[in-house]
Amino acid sequence: MLPPKSLLDALSTHAARLFGGDSPLPRAELESQFKALLQSAFSKLDLVSRDEFDSQMAVLARTRARLEALEAKVAELEAKQNPPAS
Repeated sequence: MLPPKSLLDALSTHAARLFGGDSPLPRAELESQFKALLQSAFSKLDLVSRDEFDSQMAVLARTRARLEALEAKVAELEAKQNPPAS
């Protein structure tokens, strides 16, 4: 994985070469080249897809809900086992 500074420097170099050529590229070709450049840069990062992120967030939410329920149950059982002294 590239450090962010190196990644940005590499992107900047490639983009300058792409945009600063002697003969301007047609818009569609420019977009295609830039998209390929970005995809190449992103492939060097440790990223997850949106679907994977969303599914992990759902798992985390369910786990938190179960943990909170278990904590409440433990507190209830502890209260029954050790009633407050009056």
